[in-house]
Amino acid sequence: MIDCHNLQWGPQGFALTPPLDLHLGQGSLTAVIGANGSGKSSLLKLLAGLTRPLAGSCQVAARKLGDIGYLQQAQALDRQYPIDCQTLVNAGQWRSRLPKAQRREQLQQTLIEWQLTEQAGRPLGALSGGELQRALLARLSLQEARLLLLDEPESAMDETGQQLFWQAIERWQAQGKTIVLVSHNLSRLAKHVPQALSINKDVCRFGPPSELIKPARLLHAA
Repeated sequence: MIDCHNLQWGPQGFALTPPLDLHLGQGSLTAVIGANGSGKSSLLKLLAGLTRPLAGSCQVAARKLGDIGYLQQAQALDRQYPIDCQTLVNAGQWRSRLPKAQRREQLQQTLIEWQLTEQAGRPLGALSGGELQRALLARLSLQEARLLLLDEPESAMDETGQQLFWQAIERWQAQGKTIVLVSHNLSRLAKHVPQALSINKDVCRFGPPSELIKPARLLHAA
């Protein structure tokens, strides 16, 4: 699904990491960890096709329209935009060819799964940070994307929201989706994610979270 060779990325003329070689297969679940400013979000933007590498190459086998579902950090959303929660979630069906009745049924089921039925008619500005994050993830649930790029998906969510998120991860994996997520929730990653990429300006490491998330390395990942 994703093949990177001698990849470097970052602001023009300033590589954030050493060259990276990385292969992520179809249906894999991978976390990206590192300190603030280490290049995690920039890597997701590159994988989404929004930026170009500074050096090397990155091939993503999901370049057709709608193949990639990209969740940016919630700060990137204008909460004054005049739509309600249900409309935001329903935007995930923009490519669906199902009959209207089935689309409506899927929308209602997704609102239930993410515990958003009571918030469905509220404007975005009336949602809490955690509710808005759940709405954005619910919208992603309705997309037909093969590759999901999630930038701090648990941001602002309480324990219930986090549990709903990891349940969704299990559903997406069962559907064969490839998932790359950026997170600082190291304890959750160690429990749920089989492989991780740890990045900083000096070195890139790839392997099981249990090997990467250790006290000596958390100085750069906390």
